[in-house]
Amino acid sequence: MRLANKNAIVTGGAQGFGAGIVDKFLAEGAKVLIADINGDAADQKASFHERSIGCAVDVSDSTSVKHMTETALSVLGRIDILVNNAGITHRPAPLDTVKEEDFDRIIAVNCKSIYLTAQSIVPIFKRQSSGVILNVSSTAGLSPRPNLNWYNASKGWVNTATKTMAIELAPDGIRINALNPVAGETPLLKSFMGEDTPEMRAKFLSTIPIGRFSQPEDIGNAACFLCSDEASMITGVLMEVDGGRCI
Repeated sequence: MRLANKNAIVTGGAQGFGAGIVDKFLAEGAKVLIADINGDAADQKASFHERSIGCAVDVSDSTSVKHMTETALSVLGRIDILVNNAGITHRPAPLDTVKEEDFDRIIAVNCKSIYLTAQSIVPIFKRQSSGVILNVSSTAGLSPRPNLNWYNASKGWVNTATKTMAIELAPDGIRINALNPVAGETPLLKSFMGEDTPEMRAKFLSTIPIGRFSQPEDIGNAACFLCSDEASMITGVLMEVDGGRCI
């Protein structure tokens, strides 16, 4: 029960990596606000565990993020952990052909969301003199590949933001880390590949030395460690959960 008596918010928590993080946090004793753009899906997932509650949120909208924070404080009483997991991508395409609206949405969901949650929750953590923020980035931000340029760039931003947040907030007792997963068995996999075929899967798997896609439970296990007191000396780390992909 490494997260006993901890209260957490997990954005994008209704499916994929976020769901894996939620499941692990609950198994380790935390209370969890499952925040997701799909409020019905968040409520449905929360219905399976008494220590969780669903909350609809658009992480790119300041009013929605503020409502999420107020809901967490009202229901949980306190916030100890924030996991910025919500994210989107664009379909593989030459960088000069990606539509402007797709670029804007990627920056809003993958980058601006971290700014907005920081604006809303960092002051709370400062008053507590404690708190953990975990940003879910991607191997794309460390070892980019062609045709996902603007997604890659957004995750590079997440990695830099993580380190700068960590160095600034360390004196306030706040730790900031990031996970950099390789492509996983989540709803975004098809978007990364362009098409979900045996050939495309084999091509992707050939770049992962361990020979498999990441699973939500892999990300949940890593997130649990970084958000637990066991990692109290760890901040500013970009942990690769990638089966060797970035070596």
